[in-house]
Amino acid sequence: MGHAADIIAELTVDHREVAGLFDRIEHTTPAGERQKAAEQLTIELVRHSVAEEEYLYPVVREHFPDGDLIADKELADHARVEKLLKDLEGLDAAGPEFDRLIAALKAEVTAHVYDEEENLFPRFRQACSPEALDKLGDKVRRAKRFAPTRPHPGALPSQPHNRLLSAGTGLVDRARDFATGRGE
Repeated sequence: MGHAADIIAELTVDHREVAGLFDRIEHTTPAGERQKAAEQLTIELVRHSVAEEEYLYPVVREHFPDGDLIADKELADHARVEKLLKDLEGLDAAGPEFDRLIAALKAEVTAHVYDEEENLFPRFRQACSPEALDKLGDKVRRAKRFAPTRPHPGALPSQPHNRLLSAGTGLVDRARDFATGRGE
């Protein structure tokens, strides 16, 4: 995904890239191309979610009086998205179930992105110094490089002390991706 400076800019670039992948899926006719775009969408959404769970939401919990409620709501959004991604995995892109799941996934992701960009990110920018935002942007970029690329509902860590598990799962996912040509 993108390489913006601070965490908010980085995550916003990710949001735009995901929106572009949804557009690609919706406006591409060959099933093979739609499948490839859906695989790339899955990779990007999983990596993005892991990075947010590792670095954004812990800071939200720490700096906002209602941080636990916000972070828990965001994690619930991620869980719903991850379940949809898992349901999408392996489906024939020419089938009607594929289109139904893409539509449900787009609705979930669009609502989540809107909430983050309109509510969470402005508050986050006020709560953190520019230097802290830049450092978090670096951490998010690093996390995405090592994050899993496949949905693992209920198994992905949402606590910072589980980062090694996430990196290990990411290594296995990337090896599987390489062996199958997924995400190229």
